[in-house]
Amino acid sequence: MEFILNLLNWFSQNILQNPAFFVGLLVLVGYLLLKKPLHDVFAGFVKATVGYLILNVGAGGLVTTFRPILAALNYKFKIGAAVIDPYFGLTAANTKIAEQFPDFVGAATTALLIGFGVNILLVALRKVTKVRTLFITGHIMVQQAATVSLIVLLLVPQLRSSFGVVAIGLICGLYWAVSSNMTVEATQRLTGGGGFAIGHQQQFAIWFVDKVAPKLGKKEENLDNLKLPTFLNIFHDTVVASATLMLIFFGLILSILGPDVMSNAEVITSGTPYNPEKQAFFMYVIQTAFTFSVYLFVLMQGVRMFVGELTNAFQGISSKLLPGSFPAVDVAASYGFGSPNAVLSGFAVGLVGQLITIVLLIVFKNPVLIITGFVPVFFDNAAIAVYADKRGGWKAAVILSFISGVLQVALGAVAVALLDLASYGGYHGNIDFEIPWLPFAYIFKYLGLAGYVLVCAFLLAIPQLQFAKAKDKEAYYRGEAQGE
Repeated sequence: MEFILNLLNWFSQNILQNPAFFVGLLVLVGYLLLKKPLHDVFAGFVKATVGYLILNVGAGGLVTTFRPILAALNYKFKIGAAVIDPYFGLTAANTKIAEQFPDFVGAATTALLIGFGVNILLVALRKVTKVRTLFITGHIMVQQAATVSLIVLLLVPQLRSSFGVVAIGLICGLYWAVSSNMTVEATQRLTGGGGFAIGHQQQFAIWFVDKVAPKLGKKEENLDNLKLPTFLNIFHDTVVASATLMLIFFGLILSILGPDVMSNAEVITSGTPYNPEKQAFFMYVIQTAFTFSVYLFVLMQGVRMFVGELTNAFQGISSKLLPGSFPAVDVAASYGFGSPNAVLSGFAVGLVGQLITIVLLIVFKNPVLIITGFVPVFFDNAAIAVYADKRGGWKAAVILSFISGVLQVALGAVAVALLDLASYGGYHGNIDFEIPWLPFAYIFKYLGLAGYVLVCAFLLAIPQLQFAKAKDKEAYYRGEAQGE
């Protein structure tokens, strides 16, 4: 018995609490089950593990670069700041969990595995659960598992126990399965029967847009009839888009803070203070802003590296276990089925909505300054515009992507305050983590464990309601869009 306890303790300390090696182990096991050659199994383990270690380098760089700015903002204006972006949110959530809940450092990674298992089970029992989709977008699952872990651990104290990780995995799996299931009809309608669903950050929003867009405009009056400026095409490049956004926002913030504050060693106790003898301040501003983009790029490369292996392992297992199910994939897969102008118009209009709301937060002296991030402003609003344009034309696309931009900032500020993330510099920020996850968080806060159970029951009820509303029950399982 002592040997088994020692073995479990070793596994917990060295694997479960070390996400890089746990992810590598998942890939190794997955490839072994798929009967891949041993050299491919080893290569997959190495790439997955190293990829996660690269992610840690990027995340650490973001923290190191952002903390001096947070300290300066608090010193000069007595406010906190947070970037609404899932990569910044991932870093903030993991950092806060490590500081406040050290026993749950590996919770998100374990919850990811449990959640994926829950999703598989729900699809396997689809005649009962009415769930048809398997969420396989691995990097999104990593981000969301971290944020959900923080929400549950912080707001449901009863789950800070050995059962807590299971509870986090359960609700992650429910959300992945149910939210992606909500996008089946909308995506089938958009793609003309493309055979996939969306597993990203805006599934609830896609369902809502598909229902509301026809009431806001005519689908015949679509964005193909509008001419957009050609210069917007540069924002198709992630590096250019993120570096430009970081330069605008952090450049403005650093310029307002000024060289005196940023060179004050008593204020900038973390990181390296600005040295006016070595560098002009405007060059320091540009370098700092671009450094954010560098670490964000490093983080994203690490994510792509290990997720590529993780997704292959998941897909192989799911295709053997769940034939006929719908894969829930990255929302970018939908872009090729809409108007070419929808992606850029959604990005532009959503950004305008965000900027206006940020100005209002400053005018009304909100204690948290929200800084826009690339992923929500691009992917959320682009997706909303694509689906809205297909159903309600350019009017629906403009109205709904603008509203999304407003909600991302306004509700992001509420979420940062609720989760006390201002000192950690980030929040998830995508539209689904404003609605429904922000209301879920408040339910957890005020109802505790009962609230957790209530949210789980709510998620389970959604596909039952979808099925009940379907006129053709067999067509529901085939994913056929019924009615307009």
